[in-house]
Amino acid sequence: MDPFEGLPIFGDLARLFQQSGTAAWDAARQLAGQLASGGESEPNVDPTDRIAIEQLARVAELQVAKETGLTSSSEISILATTRTNWATTTLAAYRPLFEQLAASLGDPPAVDDDDPTAAMFGTLMQMLAPMMLGMTAGSMVGQLARRSLGSYDLPLPRPLGEPLLVVPANLDELAREWSLPADDLRLWVSVHDVASHLVVHVPSIHARLVDLLERYVSSFRSDPTSLESSLGELDLGDPSSLERLQASLQDPDTVLGAIRSPEQDALLPELEALVAVIVGYVDHTVDRVAGELIPSARMLSEALRRRRVTADPSDRFVERLLGLELGQDQYDRGQRFVEGVLERAGTEGLSRLFESEVTIPTPAEVDAPGLWLARIELPTPEPPDL
Repeated sequence: MDPFEGLPIFGDLARLFQQSGTAAWDAARQLAGQLASGGESEPNVDPTDRIAIEQLARVAELQVAKETGLTSSSEISILATTRTNWATTTLAAYRPLFEQLAASLGDPPAVDDDDPTAAMFGTLMQMLAPMMLGMTAGSMVGQLARRSLGSYDLPLPRPLGEPLLVVPANLDELAREWSLPADDLRLWVSVHDVASHLVVHVPSIHARLVDLLERYVSSFRSDPTSLESSLGELDLGDPSSLERLQASLQDPDTVLGAIRSPEQDALLPELEALVAVIVGYVDHTVDRVAGELIPSARMLSEALRRRRVTADPSDRFVERLLGLELGQDQYDRGQRFVEGVLERAGTEGLSRLFESEVTIPTPAEVDAPGLWLARIELPTPEPPDL
């Protein structure tokens, strides 16, 4: 008797597993779109909103460039779009990372041949984990589309030359719920996304960030003993036990806990340090630019920064999949680094971040800006005589 017979989820996964290439991603894209729209047809963006938001791109780019000195090798545009289009476009942008992640799960795990239960879980993980994560990619991106304001809620590089996306439906909903000025909110998000786009596409930052992300997602490993431990004792003859198995395999945290590796734990300090610097610099830039352009900038910054650290579980799962667990401590860490550099070396010192990969701070230097300035041989001022 097939031990998996009678479990609907396995039939669904088997059918998805048999699909390959474009067909599999078409299924993921359809799932993302359905969740983003709630299964209903979305109206097109109002042309007035579309034109107004497009005009914000140039304002944001000019002001961010003036503040930071950063420019783009290609024109930056902003497109007002629907949740469905945001989801499918984002899934395409993240696809290389998810494909590498799935490929890393294709290697069969090492198991004890004398342990049939471990062998069964090993086969189960090898079969299910890549497809589970593929389904999860579509599911989680679709759910993210329900609340994401722009392209850079997560500091993941978007392709150069493609427009940045903002979602008026989500912006207007947030403005109503939090009593925020709608026009000011649109400009604030435009400045934030342009600043983020310019920073993550600085050649040295982009190369390091992409390298760390690719190494992280390529280091997922199947661990049948972890899955077995998560699921507890399984009695294949007990219908209730099989139901628990099915429910557990639909829980992303169970799958994630089963496949995270020591290699990833070793990579996290460097990835977290780089991301802290990125978000800290972006926040500083947004505060400076928005403070001059937007009357309600302080209120918007406070509201949006509270919102981003009270994210939904779906947000957090995507972050953990990619090694980007952005809690308040990460944002505070980046802010402290930027403030520490500015106090010691001013804006000239802060601009050294973007010279080369050599000037990217190490994890220890993020927590001690003076060490970073000393390493890149930028003198700090002597303390005043008392």
